[in-house]
Amino acid sequence: MRILFIDWVCYGGEDIKSAMAKEGHEVIPFPFEVSTSLVWEQLIHEPETEKRLRAALHGKAPDVVFSVNYFPVVSGVCQAEGVRYISWSYDCPYILLYSNTVANPCNKVYVFDKEMCLELRRAGIFTVHYMPLAVHTERLDLMDQDLPPGDPFAYDVSFVGSFYLEKGSFFERVETSLPDYSRGYLKALIAVQLKIQGYDMVEKMLPPILDDLYKAYPVKPLPEGRQPEGFFYEHHVIKPWITTIERMDLLEAIAAKHTVDLFSHTEDFSIPGLKNHGPVDYIREMPLAFKQSRINLNITMRSIKSGIPLRAFDIMGAGGFLLSNYQAGFLDYFVPGQDFVYYESKEDLLAKVDYYLSHDEERMAIARHGHGKVAAGHTYRHRVRQMLDF
Repeated sequence: MRILFIDWVCYGGEDIKSAMAKEGHEVIPFPFEVSTSLVWEQLIHEPETEKRLRAALHGKAPDVVFSVNYFPVVSGVCQAEGVRYISWSYDCPYILLYSNTVANPCNKVYVFDKEMCLELRRAGIFTVHYMPLAVHTERLDLMDQDLPPGDPFAYDVSFVGSFYLEKGSFFERVETSLPDYSRGYLKALIAVQLKIQGYDMVEKMLPPILDDLYKAYPVKPLPEGRQPEGFFYEHHVIKPWITTIERMDLLEAIAAKHTVDLFSHTEDFSIPGLKNHGPVDYIREMPLAFKQSRINLNITMRSIKSGIPLRAFDIMGAGGFLLSNYQAGFLDYFVPGQDFVYYESKEDLLAKVDYYLSHDEERMAIARHGHGKVAAGHTYRHRVRQMLDF
């Protein structure tokens, strides 16, 4: 099969191209720009991109077009030209999935959060399908030779992730412009949500202060879109802030007793007992950090309702031990205590960190079992077969 690959700098892009080639497909890269300097409108309609894409479809005659994440501008051209467009999103939520173009019959859109898939289907969008993320275990296994001889563990407890503060706190900018009542309401809502796992209060409790949020920080809706009211404030302001507070609180609690190694773009975050190593390269440095950590934490972004985050697959695929918050999606494919371990509260997390740091054989057996299950059924080659089986 000839695949026109929408080529931009993204997680997993090179691994997916490799998987497609190993599955016997011809991959034709199509250079595509996605950057913070672009506005949403340019990913929906952009004449130069549309012209180049039409020329590529006519000149290369691909059987399908594929992209990591969904782009309306690509769907529009594929719909007009009668070419199948397949996309697979690792961002959740992803605002462009609320573009009206998602309903185009040419689309086959994969998302990793089952709850998001069901939400879109309840809205009448049947081009969207659920499929978990994946990892390139063969590439990661080869990196074992880069580990130091002897004891491979350099870190006891590590976390690779963001605090969403690299450009300052978006939440604090919005909060300071709210009237007193709405500010207090919002703080109370966040305080309660922080104590609850597995149930989303924010979406249901936001309407009473939506007018004040719009006045405090006006935003334009997605052009030709159907995103839910309050989508921007829920997923780009409030839930990132909840995640920030949660991650800082949990890491501080662990660091009070054990050394925590942090790998993050938030380079100025500092607390006693924590070593901040700054950011790591996704391809080379991050897998080695996972391999060299006795315990790898996953503290999921609160906007992901049920899906397994990419971080979790990266950890297990590298052969690392995964200690994660509860996400319903794990139970579709993995067995707690056998492939990974989840915690239900801060107290449970601290107890399990203590336990697994002192039970090496049990911890390493879980890591091996999780890695084996990922390698047997959750690699990019498995997902390519699933996506192209239509």
